[in-house]
Amino acid sequence: MSDKLRDCFEEMAVYKNLGEMSFLKTLKLPSFLRDWVLKQFEDDNGKFDVEDLLGFVNTYMPRKEDWLSIKNRISKEYERVKLLTRIDVDIDIKTGTVSFELPDYGLTNKETIIEDTVWDNVKDELVRSSEIWGIVELGYRPPDDSAKPKVPGKIKLTDFTSFTPYSVDLDFYKDVRSDFSTEEWIDVLLGAMDYNPSGYEDEYEKIAMLQRLLPFVEKNLNIIELAPKGTGKSYVFGNISKYGLLVDGGTVSRPKMFYDKARRTTGFIVGHDYVAIDEVKKVQFTNVSEMQSIFQGYMENNGKCTVDGFTVTSDAGIVFLGNIEQNNMDEYKNMFNELPSLFKESALVDRMHGFIKGWDIPPMKPELKVSGWALNTEYFCSILHLLRDDISYRAIVDSLVQTSDGAYERHVEAVKRLTTAYLKLFFPNVRSARDVDPHEFERYCLRPAKKMRGIIQKQLEILDPDEYRKPEKQMPRFTLREVAE
Repeated sequence: MSDKLRDCFEEMAVYKNLGEMSFLKTLKLPSFLRDWVLKQFEDDNGKFDVEDLLGFVNTYMPRKEDWLSIKNRISKEYERVKLLTRIDVDIDIKTGTVSFELPDYGLTNKETIIEDTVWDNVKDELVRSSEIWGIVELGYRPPDDSAKPKVPGKIKLTDFTSFTPYSVDLDFYKDVRSDFSTEEWIDVLLGAMDYNPSGYEDEYEKIAMLQRLLPFVEKNLNIIELAPKGTGKSYVFGNISKYGLLVDGGTVSRPKMFYDKARRTTGFIVGHDYVAIDEVKKVQFTNVSEMQSIFQGYMENNGKCTVDGFTVTSDAGIVFLGNIEQNNMDEYKNMFNELPSLFKESALVDRMHGFIKGWDIPPMKPELKVSGWALNTEYFCSILHLLRDDISYRAIVDSLVQTSDGAYERHVEAVKRLTTAYLKLFFPNVRSARDVDPHEFERYCLRPAKKMRGIIQKQLEILDPDEYRKPEKQMPRFTLREVAE
């Protein structure tokens, strides 16, 4: 399989051996960034010089604690400093001033500026999204007290280079899928996520792990996963994609999550493919009734809600992640009784599209770490991001899947949305319903989608039996239409 992967994907493949490359863990790099660095230093056989690699990381990716030293070099020694990091650009409509933030170093847009001559050179790269990764070159604009009004000193951007070393061709990725069997493709996906396919006992375990990628490929897909400790929830949602965001528990508030009225800034939900809220058992939700209402509105209205008169719009799915005790790992029990009161409201749970049974995913162990050639995670997450915009897959699902009469709309939408995500993940090469193998579609797309939504329905019946045991709110039948040749 390794030779086939390299032949098909060429420079998009990278050699990963996370068991032996233990020093990489100490760098605390997200997977997509680590693979980019590896690709710069590996030869055709996957070998590289450790000292060269570490030298690059220490030079271009210093720790946050080194920021004061960096500021000194920029503002006092007038050095040009290059960093490989995230940059977030903002344009002040009133003044036309362009500024930026470096979130990983705490540098805010009040301290920065991008002068017009530089902006003209770098804007094509920087306007692609609100936040982008790349190599930033920083300089200093000294203060001028003689000017009227006085000109404050600011750190300025002098150059920017996107760190993607290749063009991401989605059609190429779709076509290449046809060169692999479904079983092989599942292994390709796991390798891209940093997991070793041979470490799993069977295909069921593999697919259970791959469920976590569904919000990566489908817009506004809302899921909840409850799992034992040590199954890698945080790793997947915090390391695989540069387009997603993992919120590490703590306090989740309306300003932080959706819209800050005082600052007139949008929250985490805007500008990301998904926002995963970790450790939901420990999360403190400020003003629970308000948060419940906003979450419900956002999930019900397909990524749109109004906060203090401001309309928030986003394609981000919401992912709730929590641990669960052994004796509660049963979909026929109330699995939400350990969670905050927010999750005990059936109206909120109903707006979650699916449930991931995290106990079906094996706990992390050495043999599950990838060892060999695999898809570059940076390339992989870019592909998943692009797949979100392709509406042809939903059209295929709509043409294939029919439901029983009088079906509850939320069940229908949830199953179809999940099925669409599975189709993008496992069969990106299909262009029309005629390309779909009905047996594989049923096995790998529709059936698992029904199971994920079915667990939500069982929990709804437990939380609010009077409402959700009504015949009209039961799970409908989903069947496949025959497609004319």
